[in-house]
Amino acid sequence: MLGNEVLDAMPVQLLVRKSGVWHERGVTIRNGELLFEDRPSPLRPPVDVEGPHDYLTEIHPQAQAFVATLAERLVRGAAFFLDYGFPESEYYHPQRHMGTLMCHQGHVADVNPLLDVGRKDITAHVNFTAVALAAQDAGLICLGYTSQARFLMNCGLLQKLEHTTPAARGQAQKFITEHEMGELFKVIGIATNGPGEVPWEALGFSGGDRSHTL
Repeated sequence: MLGNEVLDAMPVQLLVRKSGVWHERGVTIRNGELLFEDRPSPLRPPVDVEGPHDYLTEIHPQAQAFVATLAERLVRGAAFFLDYGFPESEYYHPQRHMGTLMCHQGHVADVNPLLDVGRKDITAHVNFTAVALAAQDAGLICLGYTSQARFLMNCGLLQKLEHTTPAARGQAQKFITEHEMGELFKVIGIATNGPGEVPWEALGFSGGDRSHTL
């Protein structure tokens, strides 16, 4: 199975730390206007966020539940997810105090999901550590985790480009160059690990595997 920008589109829960107290951010209607409302909550990020400063972030229970559901139905095989995101240590870095939630409409980005509701995409970066742990808890194994550039080059993209047109090579560069999508997007692979199955190495992670950062 191949999922390209699937996990980033799943709903997240917003958590905000104000004056040292964690709140869950919800939506209320006041005088006919949609507004954010923060209420104290027992919910927390999966790791402690250093520092006393106010901090906005996300947690991803629905994406983790999706991985668990996938494990229930995947009898044999593997799934690869390509998306923008970070391992947990980067996701909840103290300097990432504004979170990762973004909106996209007509090739224009903004950070207010309460404007033009229903007319734009709302996304958040993926916590790849949480994805790997959810897979592991559900009995799957993590085949690897790396950048999109490294994954595609490991799979032979550069060799294929030798026999194509200059225009096609130019388009492909966007997928592997660091300042385009090559580093921003990551790839994680998970697979079944049933009785009698022989562990295998996925070609896309043969070099530059970053599983140790998860």
